[in-house]
Order: sequence, then structure tokens, then C-alpha cells
Amino acid sequence: MAGTSVPPYLRIAAELRRRIADGELGPGDRVPSTRRIAEDFGVALATATKVLTTLRQEGLVQARPRVGTVVAAKGAAGPASAPAPAQAQSQSQAQAQAQAQAPAGTEHELTRARIVRAAVAVADAEGLAALSMRGVAGRLGVAAMSPYRYVTSKDDLVLLMADAVLAELSYPDDAPAGWRQRLELGARALWAVHRRHPWLAHIGPLTRPLAVPRLIGYSEWMLGALDGHGLDPATMLDLNVLLYSYVQGTAVHLEREARAASESGLSGEEWMDSQAAAYDALTSSGRYPVFAKVIGSFAEGDGYDLHLDEVFELGLTSMLDGLTTLVEGPGARPERKV
Repeated sequence: MAGTSVPPYLRIAAELRRRIADGELGPGDRVPSTRRIAEDFGVALATATKVLTTLRQEGLVQARPRVGTVVAAKGAAGPASAPAPAQAQSQSQAQAQAQAQAPAGTEHELTRARIVRAAVAVADAEGLAALSMRGVAGRLGVAAMSPYRYVTSKDDLVLLMADAVLAELSYPDDAPAGWRQRLELGARALWAVHRRHPWLAHIGPLTRPLAVPRLIGYSEWMLGALDGHGLDPATMLDLNVLLYSYVQGTAVHLEREARAASESGLSGEEWMDSQAAAYDALTSSGRYPVFAKVIGSFAEGDGYDLHLDEVFELGLTSMLDGLTTLVEGPGARPERKV
């Protein structure tokens, strides 16, 4: 109707819908992230989240863990089955109005567990910065304020999310006898959880540990490995923090890389190729001879690829080697795997 103001999220959704229909974005292609939408269209992150939620509900896009939001395969629910822009706007407006007016009793199926699962899915696909209570409500198809009946705030939700994914930590019933093997198991289990949920490394500073049961459970396992070796309590806690911070500090780069790839449109390899001239200038300047020698040694082969899993294993082995003297006393040699 003339004079009717179309909400910003519907205008942006219509533009992305057009790009999909015209083939500018094909099945499997990444669509702009919530951060990119917010920057390109000058809207809030909550609005950008609502854009992707609208397209997701229409079946045009889908979230992929550690990749982001991509165009859905046509067989699943492609542009041909999506409503026309004007129709979609009418449907979305009607849905938003219905959600706003819906009585509490119509959302009896909503639970705290469902909210947490939806929030984890958003964070897995788009990062913690894209998470909002309104966006989670949109993903669940409920009124914007409904999640607040189960979760008091976004901060509370993040705590519940952290505890939920840390439930994936698993340890053998018969704990290894050696302190080193036990620390290795704990650190690798924590790394695996961060690999599946990269946002977990960004939930809070190390100096403000989260009081969530399963994080305490992880500390119980690690401290149990150190108990009985004559270490004072402060040293035991410091070592627990040191190993946790190593896992967290390495895992921080998982989400950073995913965000950089999403925002730049370049893979890690493509980005390195774009920096080749700058690195050539530095290595040929003569000011960094050792760096130039090390980098030059890869010229004849396949080059150097940074793999965080390999870096993690190297660092973990080195740290545990260094702890041997502290835990077992002077003269002790690091245990080596056969």
C-alpha cells in the first residue's frame, strides 16, 4: 500500500532473495554474514540476524557449522519455491504481528533446552557476535520476548550454552595412572570441543572463570592428575589455568579465521597469495636473514601450511615436557610415546 513503510529487515531480505533468484548467489555459496549485512546496509546486528532468519524460514538459506550461512540446495527448498518479494513481505509482517500478539499459552513447546540448542546452532554457524535473544526467538519462530521467560539475559544464555557444549567432554571411567596421560586426555578433549564450537574460546577472559558445572568437572579431572605429587594448591591451580589458557588461546583463531574468510570472501590460501608481494619485499630486504632463510627453504617444495591441530599437539607436548621436572622432581625425564 502507498505510504506503508517496509521494515529494513524485509528490504534487505528482498535484496538477498533477488541475488539468489538471479543466480548471483548459487547453492552452497556463502551469503553475507550478520556482521557484513550490518556494515553494508547500516543496520543493527539484531536486524541483520532477522534478515537471515527470514530467509532461513523460507528455506532459501541454511546454517553450516564453521562455514556460516549458505544458499540452500534447490532440491531442499530453492528460489523456485520461495514466495515472491511482495508476498514474502506480507507473510513476514503477518508472522511478526502474530508473534507479538501471541498469548503465552500458545508457546507451551518452548523450553530452556530448545532455546540453548538454537543459540548454540547460531553461534556455531555465525559466531558469538551474531547471537542475540531476538535472533534466537526468530530462529524458533516465537515472539521476540518469549525466551526471556526461560533465560533472563544473553549473558545467562551464554553460560547455559557453554555448559551444554562442555557436556561433550568425555573421560574414560578408568583414569590413566600417569599424570601426563591424564592431562593429555583432558587437554585434547577440551580442544575437540573448541574445534566443534569455536565461539567457546570467546566467552570470557581467563581472569573471570565461568561458574558452570561442567567446566568445574574439567578442572576436577585436570587437578586429579596433579594431585598427590607434592605440589602446593596454588601451583596446582596455576597449572590447570595454564593448560586451559593454552587450549583457549589456540582455539581463539578458529572463529577468527572463519570470520575473516566470511568478511573477506578469501580462503586462508587465497589471502596468503594476496600477501605474496609484501612478504617477498620483507624477505629480500636483508633485515631478517633467519626469517628469509626459513621461508626460502619452502620455495622448492609445497610451501608451508599452518595447521592449528599440529600446532596444538606440538605446544601440548612441549608444555608437558617442561612440567616433568616440576611434577616429578629434578632428574626426571619426559615420558615419550612409543
